[in-house]
Amino acid sequence: MSMKMWVQNLKSRIAKPQPSSISPVGAPASTEAGSSEERSATELTPRKALVARLAIAALAVALVASLASLSFTRSATAAPAPAAGALDDSSVSALLSLDHAMETLAARVTPAVVNVTVVSKSKERPDDGNMPDMQQFFGPNSPFGPFEHRFRMQPMPQNRVEHGLGSGVIISPDGYIVTNNHVIDGAVDIRVTMSNKEVLSAKLVGADPLTDLAVIKVNATNLPSVPFGNSANLRPGQTVLAFGNPYGFQFTVTRGIISALNRPNPDASDRRKPGEFIQTDAAINPGNSGGALVDARGELIGINTFLVSNSGSFSGMGFAIPTQIVEPTVNSLIKYGKVQHGYIGVQISDVTPDNAKFFHLDKAEGALVSDVTAGSPGSKAGLKTGDVITELDGKTITDAGQLQMLVGQKKPGETIQLTVVRNDQPTSVSVTLGDLNNPGTTTEIAGAEQHKGRWGLSLGDLNQDARSELQQEGAAPDEKIHGAIVEDVVPGSPADNAGISRGDVIMEVDRQPMRSAADVARALGNVAKGQDALVLVWSNGGSTFRVLHSSEGQG
Repeated sequence: MSMKMWVQNLKSRIAKPQPSSISPVGAPASTEAGSSEERSATELTPRKALVARLAIAALAVALVASLASLSFTRSATAAPAPAAGALDDSSVSALLSLDHAMETLAARVTPAVVNVTVVSKSKERPDDGNMPDMQQFFGPNSPFGPFEHRFRMQPMPQNRVEHGLGSGVIISPDGYIVTNNHVIDGAVDIRVTMSNKEVLSAKLVGADPLTDLAVIKVNATNLPSVPFGNSANLRPGQTVLAFGNPYGFQFTVTRGIISALNRPNPDASDRRKPGEFIQTDAAINPGNSGGALVDARGELIGINTFLVSNSGSFSGMGFAIPTQIVEPTVNSLIKYGKVQHGYIGVQISDVTPDNAKFFHLDKAEGALVSDVTAGSPGSKAGLKTGDVITELDGKTITDAGQLQMLVGQKKPGETIQLTVVRNDQPTSVSVTLGDLNNPGTTTEIAGAEQHKGRWGLSLGDLNQDARSELQQEGAAPDEKIHGAIVEDVVPGSPADNAGISRGDVIMEVDRQPMRSAADVARALGNVAKGQDALVLVWSNGGSTFRVLHSSEGQG
């Protein structure tokens, strides 16, 4: 029965009186059988009948509304309203094109990326309980110091061998693969897993600890490969993809940009290592070591090497070796099984806007010579402390890292032409390069007097105890180190802001050599108020020029 018919039937029953149920007003009482209670319950006045009819009608209306609500609820649950439509392709065509391009690029490069697993000889490790917290986390053997983390996942020490993993990239169809030296260092067994899950045995072709690069080879042909690109053409902001096997998650692809270029060598323990690293925000993590960093054309522009993080996991700063270093190193490893690096025998630093004025340079470009090793090729060629190298074989030198990279790619015995600015005059210097594998650098020190003043320094002469201590730290012979030893630095002072620390030695002030603490104090005291001072500082095994910015209000 429909709802409409049910209501009509209810109304008809209300309108039509039922027999023997209601008596007319004033009519004689019924003589039919039944108790008085029954009669009083059925005998209603017209007023009461009207109230009853209204109550029944209200009940019917409420029932109809309730049924309608239930019907609506069931209908809404069964068939929700349709969602808004997707954006049409024409309105997001640029994004769709970008997605398609990235998919094409990833599909092109991924088959040429491999997972590298090694079994290596176990190395004795120091007691981690005696190491600083950060050193405990990053490991004692990291080639990039305690605050940088290698991408090779650190294996747990075992009785005789340990296992590790990293990444690699195939650079030729006949099976040559580039990875990091620290991935395969000490390996007795190397295996690579291809993107098709095939596992191949690999042999070591050659490794170069200085650049942290290595080449391995598998016995295969017609392999997918990635071509070398030119990292010299890179610019910050360009799109890059990073490929590798972070934490063992094989064949991972992440996207980002080039954040910066020419980042310096972070390993203070070995200043010979080249820098010029590519910095990227493409996510890279432990296990990415040796993986590919490619540009939008699918060209190899870098080898992922390390990250900087307080946690050991990616925090937005990953670094890769540029192909300017990778390609010549790899070619030498494939051809000779080793790399010979050219060597001048000088310590160099960047020319900065702060120190350029002291050398009367128009631009803050070039490599500033802060020390020349006695008997080195640079010393024999006549290079001097304070020289600014602006060109190498006609190529402009923009910073110290570039000069170091270019010289390191030359072979020992080659002769190079340097353009040097000395005493405001350019001059040409010919240097026959030595072998970096046999450098031989040292340093030493001498003192006793004080001079804090406006510079925030306490100075002393170099006594025999200080010289002995510095000799143990690998300092140079006595004649190399002269001046005043820094005994104390006032926090927030010009000396502190210049990075000078207790134990450093000030060897020159404003290009003039110093022989004692008194010489240094006198020279700094003679600097006019409001003027800056240029000092040559020996620190941590090398010397660099620093600028002391004048502190006003102090004498």
